[in-house]
Amino acid sequence: MDGISFIKMHGLGNDFVIVDGRSSPVEINEPLAQAIANRRTGVGCDQLIVLEPSSAADAFMRIWNPDGSESGACGNATRCVGALLIAGKRRNTVTIETLAGVLTASTAPDGFITVDMGEPSLAWEQIPLARAMDTLHVDYRHSSGLQDPVAVNMGNPHAVFFVPDAEAVDVEAIGPAIETDPLFPERTNVSFVSRKADGSLRLVVWERGAGRTLACGTASCAAVVAATRRGLIDRKAAIWMDGGRLDLEWRADDNHVIMTGPIAVSFSGVIALPPRVEAA
Repeated sequence: MDGISFIKMHGLGNDFVIVDGRSSPVEINEPLAQAIANRRTGVGCDQLIVLEPSSAADAFMRIWNPDGSESGACGNATRCVGALLIAGKRRNTVTIETLAGVLTASTAPDGFITVDMGEPSLAWEQIPLARAMDTLHVDYRHSSGLQDPVAVNMGNPHAVFFVPDAEAVDVEAIGPAIETDPLFPERTNVSFVSRKADGSLRLVVWERGAGRTLACGTASCAAVVAATRRGLIDRKAAIWMDGGRLDLEWRADDNHVIMTGPIAVSFSGVIALPPRVEAA
């Protein structure tokens, strides 16, 4: 393999290396994903995205974290991939298959992309948690004093903590311990959320397998679901993250979470592969 062509995109600073393997398969393994995602010696990204053929949708989106693990869903990446597919197919709506199911992306005003992220999973075994409990009030307390998160699965697990000031939380110190706590057998994304005076939500995220990111689409979905369940909002809110704003709604008619926000293209190129990270 001489190299892998890619396009670098981001949604609110949540950045992705996107590889199109639909017509010519691209084999990725854990060390190769780690090498590409490395911000010093690789291209650098929060997730590596590989498009593959799909019999159920316009494309299958495989998601690799910087640590080489796979993720079931990524909202910002889905919007980026949706924009690419919409441009390529010259229509306003496309479907994208993920490990978490088939998602629909469509054009929105101002060049934004809307994605139907589907229904959240709320039962303890769907998160999953290590034992049975109420996911609206998870029986968990961190040594820092943080406690009582809401658990939501949006294609990947999320623990959502409501705090007075999300920006004051020492995310880098607290996030890793919660992510890997035995209560979360598949690890978890960790969100810290505070409600602003105007009803919007401030969200800071420690992302499973990636660390602190400027934005996280599935965490935004989990935040609006958790805030609605706690009675803090009425099913919709603007979500403010380090990278900017997403607009979320948890629809009452079908329980689907709808996410709208911007995307951007950074650059494109070819990844030259040294033998030590050549895909098997």
